[in-house]
Order: sequence, then structure tokens, then C-alpha cells
Amino acid sequence: MTVVLIILHVLVCFALIMIVLLQTGKGADIGAVFGSGGSQTLFGPTGASTFLSKATTVAAVVFMLTSFSLAYIASRRPMTSVVSEPPAAVETRAPEAPAAPPAADARPAAPEAKAP
Repeated sequence: MTVVLIILHVLVCFALIMIVLLQTGKGADIGAVFGSGGSQTLFGPTGASTFLSKATTVAAVVFMLTSFSLAYIASRRPMTSVVSEPPAAVETRAPEAPAAPPAADARPAAPEAKAP
């Protein structure tokens, strides 16, 4: 459920960004008055603003609902932290001393003779 909600949230984010970027600014309407080709747009001279403003409203509402839903789900989840738990008792041992190397002038012992 959470994964589906996150995917929907990300898709609505991208849709909201694209819808806002497609909208024209306030000063762009003055060009249509003087015949700059504003009436030959895809949605007509005023159709784009009403369609895109309604799409912006719908995307914004869905964005807010998914944001509140994700926040609610995150607040209901039990919180655990590795910092809040006391550290486990660690057993420490002294390092073992290395064995002493054999003396330099020591000769290997002669093999013992076996009695018949």
C-alpha cells in the first residue's frame, strides 16, 4: 500500500510540474489582442487557461492527499533506532604474547637411537 502511494505521489509531482510549466503567464494574454496567433493554439485563446487551471487544481488536491496519507502512515509506524539501545557487553581479552623465537646458536637435537 505504501509503495503504491509513493509511486502515485511521484507521478502526481511530475504531472503538477508539467501542468504549471505549460501554463502561460499573465502578460501573454495581451498578445492575443493584437493578433499574434494566440487564437490558433491547441486549446484556443481561453481554453488552455481554464483546462490547465482545472488540471492544476486536481493535481494539487491529489498531491496534498498523498502527502497527508504518507505522513500519517509514517507517523503510525513504530520507531526503532540503534542509538536508543544500550551497547551490548563486549568481552575483551588481552592479546596473546607471540612465542619466543629459537636462539640463533641452538642446534637441532640429535635423533634418539632406538634400542633393538
